[in-house]
Amino acid sequence: MVAEAPRESRHDEIEAIVEAKDGGVKPVRDEANKYTVVGAAERSTFANWLTPVEEHFVCHRNDIPDGDVDAWTVSLTGQVEATLSVSDIADEHPTVAVAHTMECAGNGRGQHDPETGSVQWGFEAAATAIWTGAPLGSILRDHGVESTEGKWLTAVGGDPADGDDVFARSIPLEKATDDCILAFEMNGETLPREHGYPIRLIVPGWYGVNNVKWVEELRVTDSMVGQGSLDRPGEHAYWQQEAYRIHPQETDPDPNETIETVDTWEQLEGAVDHPYTFDANVMSVIGSPDGESPVTPKADGTVDIRGVAWAGDDAVDRVELSTDRGDTWDDAELFGPDYAGAWRLFRYGWDAALGRHTLVSRATDELGRRQPATISAPDAWGEVLENDEFPWNEGGYAANAYEPNGVTVEVRSADDSTENE
Repeated sequence: MVAEAPRESRHDEIEAIVEAKDGGVKPVRDEANKYTVVGAAERSTFANWLTPVEEHFVCHRNDIPDGDVDAWTVSLTGQVEATLSVSDIADEHPTVAVAHTMECAGNGRGQHDPETGSVQWGFEAAATAIWTGAPLGSILRDHGVESTEGKWLTAVGGDPADGDDVFARSIPLEKATDDCILAFEMNGETLPREHGYPIRLIVPGWYGVNNVKWVEELRVTDSMVGQGSLDRPGEHAYWQQEAYRIHPQETDPDPNETIETVDTWEQLEGAVDHPYTFDANVMSVIGSPDGESPVTPKADGTVDIRGVAWAGDDAVDRVELSTDRGDTWDDAELFGPDYAGAWRLFRYGWDAALGRHTLVSRATDELGRRQPATISAPDAWGEVLENDEFPWNEGGYAANAYEPNGVTVEVRSADDSTENE
C-alpha cells in the first residue's frame, strides 16, 4: 500500500520555498500533512501571461532529492536501452523553449462539498512558465524509437518515497514525441530544485501530475504502467491506475493497459470509465480586480477586468464575463500571446455601477465545451455535465466550475475612495 503517513520534513521544505519565493506563494492546507504544497499568494498572478518563478505553485509528495547535475542520469528502458547524463541531454540535442500552463489536477479540490482528498486547493495551483530543454522526440528517435502507434512512455521520478511505491506516470508515446521536452531551465533560469532540478518532463497542456519531476527513467512499452511493469521493487501502478482517476466515492477503478482517448473531458462524457487526468479541462480565472480593496472607475466610468483562460491541448475559443454572479453575460476580449498549451489573457471594460458585485468568468474551448457553473453533490454522477455541473469525485480532480472562483468587488466613487484613505 502507498504510505500517506505525515511527513514532517515537508514543513521545512515549505518554509524554505516560501522564503526563496519572497512571498509570491503561500502554504496550502493539507489534511494528510504529507505534501509540500504552496500556491500563488495573490489573485493578481492571474492577470499576467507569464508567471514569475516566485509565484509559481509547487506540489509534491516526497522529499526533494539531492540532485547532483554531474552525477544524475536518465535511463531509457523497455523497448530502448541507453543511459543519458544531463549534459548528454542538453548538449547532444536541439534546445527548444515551450510555453506551458501547468495546473495541478487537484486544483479546485477545496471547492468540493463535502471536502475530499488532503490538499485543499482553491484556484491557486495553476501557472504559465517558459520551459527550456531538449525535445523528447529528438532523444527517442536518436535511440531507435520509430513507430509511436499504440505505445506508451512511462516517466519515473527519482524522489525517494517513505513507503514502497514508485512515482511513475505514463503518457502516450505519440504525445511524448510531439511536443514534450526534458527541461533544465524555467523562465530562462536553471530549474529550481522544487520544480524538478536537474531534469523534468514537461507535457504541454496536460495536468501537472504528468510533468514528472526529477526524472530518472523513461520506459517505452505497449501499455500504461501497471503493477510489475518496472524492473524495480515496490508499488508501480498507484499513481497511474488508482490516484488521479475521476470516480465516485467508495469506488476502486479498474486498471487499464491502454485507453482510446486521453482527452479528460471526452473521458468524462463516457469514453472511459473512471477517467484519467491527462489533458487539462477548459478553465478561467479573473486576476484583476482582486476583491481585496475597493475599486474606482476610470474617468469614462469603466473598470478594467483581466484574467487568464486555458484549455489544455485545445484552444480557448471564448471567454464570457458576468458582473452579477452569472445572471447575465458579455463577451470578453482575448489578447496577447497565443501558444498551444498555454493560457490566453482576456480583458473586459466594465461599465461599473457603485456598490458590491460578484464577478465570474467562464471559458469555452474550440470544441464548444464550456466551464460548468458548480460542482455536483457526491451522489450525482453520469449526466452532471449536462446539468451545468462538474462531478464531485473522491479525489477532487479536474474541477473547473466557475462559481467557486468568483470575486466580490466593491465599486466606489473617487470621492468615497479619497475619504476612506
